[in-house]
Amino acid sequence: MEALAAVAREPHTEFTLEPITIDGPKTGEVLVEIEAVGICHTDLAARDGALPTALPAVLGHEGCGIVREIGDGITKVAPGDRVAITFNSCGTCPSCTTGAPSYCHQFMHLAYDGVRDDGTGPITTPDGESLTGLFFGQSSFATYSLAFERNVVKVPTDIPAELLAPLGCGIQTGAGAVMRSLNCRPGSAILVAGAGSVGLAAVMGAVVQGCATIIAVEPHQSRRDLALELGATHALDPAASPVAEQVRAIIPAGVDYAIDTSGVPAVIESLVGSMTFHGKVGLIGVPADPESSVPLNIINSLAMGLTITGIIEGDSVPDEFIPELVELYKAGRFPLDKLVTTFPFAKINDAIDAQHRGEVLKPVLVQD
Repeated sequence: MEALAAVAREPHTEFTLEPITIDGPKTGEVLVEIEAVGICHTDLAARDGALPTALPAVLGHEGCGIVREIGDGITKVAPGDRVAITFNSCGTCPSCTTGAPSYCHQFMHLAYDGVRDDGTGPITTPDGESLTGLFFGQSSFATYSLAFERNVVKVPTDIPAELLAPLGCGIQTGAGAVMRSLNCRPGSAILVAGAGSVGLAAVMGAVVQGCATIIAVEPHQSRRDLALELGATHALDPAASPVAEQVRAIIPAGVDYAIDTSGVPAVIESLVGSMTFHGKVGLIGVPADPESSVPLNIINSLAMGLTITGIIEGDSVPDEFIPELVELYKAGRFPLDKLVTTFPFAKINDAIDAQHRGEVLKPVLVQD
């Protein structure tokens, strides 16, 4: 069928709006008419060559829309259902079969290679040029997206699509880091580095978990203010003084949990210096330099019993966690609407520029 897509053709260049031809769904596949799609740092990293997705490509991995067609064997959704689209997973590897699909052994292939198991891709231009599709199992920077039964989650129709779309990746990652990966206990203290949409989702998750002390570290005053509005008990400016000193002025013994959304080694080092005994540090942020490393005093880490763990997609099982976040939003306990700014789909490059300038937290593209 014919559709319109934002195509990434060259690194560090604007997306171009182009007509595409997209396959109908085969066995296990779902064709979704996209209502809204979030813009995530991962999309831009893929465009710019930091991830192994071949260009030209149709990116986008936080889609929400209406199922229009289903392939053979689909039982979870039907035409007319609204779905959020999230990361894909194989369903058969040891991670998938033990409730950890975000650590699927086929994650890299399913997220970035853009081909089905038979080696075919579903997207071409009208003149037959192949475009990499199936990005994270969806490529939702388009009016229609071909996804899979495993990575669509049925969602309500009485919530705006622009609020549901970011649940597919960024929001579930930040909230899941607190509510799933670290499973922060009530009454505990948590430190969140970075108050972008992922970090603020972590702050909201900490409120849900009942954390007593929630400290956000963020250089921009407006984001510090929003962190406090969303439930942080403290918001620190990292330029004021060393972060660990500021944290220990609040909690002398240090925090129980910390989450990094920056990917900056110096920031991560400051988090380690802010921990209490048996503390846990979760790493979400992707560093600009893939060879980045963090100096770690092994003796001190051993003596304190620290745990440092990488976090992918907030350890979410999307069929369970996305509906939970929807219910928290409906109950007024997870105000994700405060993070989202909408743009028309055709204004994708304007949305990216606004995000880079720090004018918006979570840009979401809405189809007419």
